[in-house]
Amino acid sequence: MARRDLWPDIESLLAKVERPARYLNHEWGCAPGAGADDFAFCMIYPDTYELGQANQAVRILVNAVNAADGLAAERAFLPAVDMADAMREAGVPLFSLESCAPVAEFDVVGITLPHELAATNVLETLDLAGIPLRTEARAEDDPIVLAGGPCAFNPEPYAPFFDVILVGEGEEQLPEAVALIRDLRAADTPRAEILRELARRVGGAYVPSLYRWRSEEEAQAAGSWAEPLFDDVPAVVHKRVFEGFAESNAFEPMIVPYTEVVHDRLNVEILRGCARGCRFCQAGMMYRPVRERSADNIVAAVREGLGQTGYDEVSLTSLSSTDHSQIADILTRVNADCAGAGVRISVPSQRLDSFGVEMAELVAGQKKGGLTFAPEAGTQRLRDVINKNVTEDDLFSAIDAAFAAGWRRCKLYFMVGLPTETDDDIKGIASLAQRAYDRAKAAVPPEQRGSVRMSISCAVFVPKAQTPFQWDGQISPEETLRRVGLLRRSVKYKAVDVHYHDPKTSFVEAVMSRGGREVADWVEEAWRRGARFDAWTELFNEEAWTGAAEALGIAPQAIAEAVYPTDYVLPWAHITAAVSPKFLARERARAADGVTTPDCTFENCSACGACPTLAMDIELQEERPLKEGERHAPNPYRTLKETP
Repeated sequence: MARRDLWPDIESLLAKVERPARYLNHEWGCAPGAGADDFAFCMIYPDTYELGQANQAVRILVNAVNAADGLAAERAFLPAVDMADAMREAGVPLFSLESCAPVAEFDVVGITLPHELAATNVLETLDLAGIPLRTEARAEDDPIVLAGGPCAFNPEPYAPFFDVILVGEGEEQLPEAVALIRDLRAADTPRAEILRELARRVGGAYVPSLYRWRSEEEAQAAGSWAEPLFDDVPAVVHKRVFEGFAESNAFEPMIVPYTEVVHDRLNVEILRGCARGCRFCQAGMMYRPVRERSADNIVAAVREGLGQTGYDEVSLTSLSSTDHSQIADILTRVNADCAGAGVRISVPSQRLDSFGVEMAELVAGQKKGGLTFAPEAGTQRLRDVINKNVTEDDLFSAIDAAFAAGWRRCKLYFMVGLPTETDDDIKGIASLAQRAYDRAKAAVPPEQRGSVRMSISCAVFVPKAQTPFQWDGQISPEETLRRVGLLRRSVKYKAVDVHYHDPKTSFVEAVMSRGGREVADWVEEAWRRGARFDAWTELFNEEAWTGAAEALGIAPQAIAEAVYPTDYVLPWAHITAAVSPKFLARERARAADGVTTPDCTFENCSACGACPTLAMDIELQEERPLKEGERHAPNPYRTLKETP
C-alpha cells in the first residue's frame, strides 16, 4: 500500500521550530524508504533525534530488518515539544524520517524502551501518530505495535499499550517477528490470532493481552502474577539471545547526521555482556552470557567505519570494554592504523582494576577529555555489599596512570541509597574523592597542578528487575536530599565538585522499575496531565505525577520503597533474563553478609544459569556452596581468554 508523503506539510513548520535539521531526511548513509510493495516497519526512539540517532540498538535493528527479504525499515523519533505542538495544531501526524510517511500507515511499528523515564513519551508517540494508546482499542488495520529494550524485563507498566513486547536481543528476533506478521496478514489472519501466533512461535515474544493479571494473593500462591489464557501460551517468557554475536560483523552501516547528536562518533561494539556481577546492575544480568568479537573483526570494522563516515573519533563500546581479552592488542592495532590521522580512540567503559599504565598509554591519544571511573560506593564495606570487587588501591593506581599519561579531569561516579548504606558510607565518598584528587595532583608536574579537576557525580539507587537488589526498596526523595547534603558538607576541597541526580525523577524511575500492570494507569493519567520528556530536567512535571496518583488513589511510594523477602513473587516473575531466581536470591543473601562473588569472566562459573551449555549441574551448585579450594567449571564463552 502506498503511504502518503507528508513533506509539504512538515516543511511549512520547520521555520517555526528549533533545530529543524532534526526532521530532515537524506543523511549520509541512510537507506531508501519503504516502497509500495515492501512490508513496512517503522522503528521509533521515543525521544528527540539527537538522542535516538546515537542509539546503537536503533541502528542495529533497522539494519537487521532492512537485510531481510521483503521487509523495509524506516526510522522515526519523537519531535521536541515545539515541533509536536506545531504538528498537533496543524493536524500533521508523526512521520517517518526516510519517506515522511505517517507512522500509522506502516504495517508494524516498534518502539524501544530505553529507560523508565521514557514511559510518557511512549504515549506521546502513539497519540501523535494517531494510533490508539491501548491495544484493546486498536482496529484490525492498525499497525501491530511492538516494544523491546531494557525495560522489557519488567514489561507490566507498559503492558496495555503494546500488542507485543519482545524480551531480549533483537537481531534475529525482530526480523522474525515482522516476517511472521507479514505472512499472517497476507493470509488475512485476524489481529487477535496474529498476536497469539507471535506468542507461540517467536521466542521471547510476550503478548500481555493473552494473560490475566492476578491479585496479589493469587500471585503469591501461584508463583506468578500473569496467568496465560490459553494452554499454548508460555507461562514463562525467556529472553532471546543472539547466539551469533561473536561471529557477526562488528561494523554496522551507520548514518552520519546533519546535526550534532550525543555520542557523535563511530561506535563499534566489541563485547556484549558483563560477568562482573555488580548486584545493582540490570544490564550486567540481562546481557549475559559474555560474548566477545575477535580483534581482527573489530580492527577491520574500525577501518571500514572511519572510511565510510569520516568521523574523527571511534568508541569501542560495551558494558566493560577493558574486560575484552584482547583489548591491548585491539588498541595497539587501531592506534597504529589511525596514527597521524587526528582520530581519537575512546574506551568509555573502563574498569578501575583494568586501567593500569599500559592501558592509560594505549587510550591516551592526542585528544584527552575527561575520564570517568565508578567506585560506586565510598567504603570498602559497601563496595563488598554491592559486589563491586574494586578497592581504593585500584582507584588510586588508575588515577596515577591516567594523570601521568596526560589527563587532567576525572569524574567519580557513586550511588546514594544503596542497600545497607550508612552516613559513614556517605562521608566515605567525600574522603575517597579528596584523596583521589591528592593523588591526581601528585601525578602531574608542579606547574600543571592548577589544571587538575575532580568531580563527584551521585545517582540515586534504583532497584531494578532481574537483579539481586530487586527485592530492596529505594530511599525517599527527602532522605536522598539529606544524604546529599551530608556529602556536600563533608567535601572540604573547593576543587572537588559535587553533582547529583534529581531524586524526584529517580522516584518515578523506581516506581516504573518495580511496579506491576496497575502502574500503566498512573503513566497514562500523568501523561494526560501534561507529563512528557520526564528525563529532561527542565521539562519534568512533578505535579502531573503526584496529581495522577491522587486521582487514581494509588500510593507510588509503597511501590518504590517496599522491601520484600526473596520468596516474594515479584510482578515480572513470568519474564526471565536467564539468570536464575535462586542465583539472585543467593546473591542478595551474600550482600547482606558483605561477601563478594568473583567475576566468572576471569575465574570460574558462579552458576547464575545464563550459560546453557555448561557441563555442570547448576541446580546442585546453587544448592551447595563451594568447599575451600573447590572450583566451578570454566566459562566456555570466554575461549579467547588466556589462562593465567
